[in-house]
Amino acid sequence: MGEGGRNPGDRGSARRRGQGELEAQVLGALRQAPGPVSAAWVRERVGGELAYTTVVTILTRLHLKGAVARERAGRSFAWTPIADEAGLAALRMRRVLDAEADRQAVLASFVTALSADDERLLRDLLAQADGDGDQ
Repeated sequence: MGEGGRNPGDRGSARRRGQGELEAQVLGALRQAPGPVSAAWVRERVGGELAYTTVVTILTRLHLKGAVARERAGRSFAWTPIADEAGLAALRMRRVLDAEADRQAVLASFVTALSADDERLLRDLLAQADGDGDQ
């Protein structure tokens, strides 16, 4: 028996993945799907060792975040990606920003922590977005 009374081969001894990593894996699987797919289809693609209920929970969280769409398919749902990994990260960033009372302080802190390359990229993206609004 290993630590905590578990056998070394038990599922509990496997590396535990974080929520963000699981969300990214689920989104990756959905992007490879031929169309709307079931949670069981997603589970097969991300690794059958995950419980079906875990996959459904992740899909539901992604749906609440606006990263996936779902449509009724019998007694369950068929799932389709809306956001990619970058879009999911942007949704997280926006949620954090929306939760803070002083948006200016949060954004100022974020910008001052950027590397010179990231700051230049952000300036270029803002200039592009500003140019798109002028048309």
